[in-house]
Formats: sequence, C-alpha cells, structure tokens
Amino acid sequence: MKRAIFLLACIAGLLDVQAQLPKTTLKDINGKVVSTDTLSNQGKPFIIDFFATWCKPCNRELDAISEVYEEWQQETGVKIIAVSLDQAHNTNKVKPLVDNHGWEYEVLLDPNGELKRAFGIQMIPYVLIVDGQGNIVYKHQGYTDGDEEELLSVLRKL
Repeated sequence: MKRAIFLLACIAGLLDVQAQLPKTTLKDINGKVVSTDTLSNQGKPFIIDFFATWCKPCNRELDAISEVYEEWQQETGVKIIAVSLDQAHNTNKVKPLVDNHGWEYEVLLDPNGELKRAFGIQMIPYVLIVDGQGNIVYKHQGYTDGDEEELLSVLRKL
C-alpha cells in the first residue's frame, strides 16, 4: 500500500512539471527572424494560437479573442502570438487576412511546420498559454464559441 501511494505521488509530481517552449526559428509577417525559445511577455503571460488562413474555426477564434483582447491586456497583461501554419506557397495570404480582420496580434509564420511538429499538434486551432516564467501551463485544441472564456479564466489564475 505504501508503495502504491509513493508511486502515485511520483506520478503526480511528474504531471506538475511544466514544459518550456522548444527552439525553432520562424519569421514574422514582416520577415524578421524570431527564435521561439526567446518568446516572452516581460514576465506576463502570453498565448500562442496556431491557425491557418483556410481554417474557419481558427478565424472565428481569433476574431472572438480580438473583440476582448484590449480588455484582456488591461486586466492580465496578456499578449497574443498567432502562428500561421500556412504552407510556404500560401504565406502571402496571411498578412492580408490579419489586416482584413484587424487582428492586433504578433503573427509568426511556420510554413514548414517545425513548431507544429515540436508540439505534436494534430488539429487546429491549437492554443497554448505560457506563464510569465516561460512555462506552458495550458493547452487546448479545436474551437467552440465561448472557448475564449476558458482562456480568460486560466489567465486570471496566473
């Protein structure tokens, strides 16, 4: 019995280990090179939201967050980093989409899927919340209207 309790305690301890961002090199929509392991928000939390121009749920999610983004920033200091998974031949569609929707996010391009593979992402939209120390504290895939409220709830706890 003591052995079982010890094993459960060890497993619980492992579950509390928080992952860090992997190191890959991407570009922003203006061509500036960005190393993903240096992404930060000056000690405040940030969200990484993986999307594609052709993904309707992704666009709905980013639109929904955009409507409350300024309020979230004031309340929690959060920053959104949107990562486009569009392939190289479609990256020219990303900036017009971002501009058309009026998204005030930092936007990175992952045309070869390096960051996507590093996280093992199978489905988009895919959202990560990273705390002020660079630990990934929340992951969510897919989007249903209202999911952004869960994101805000997590942010408030940070």
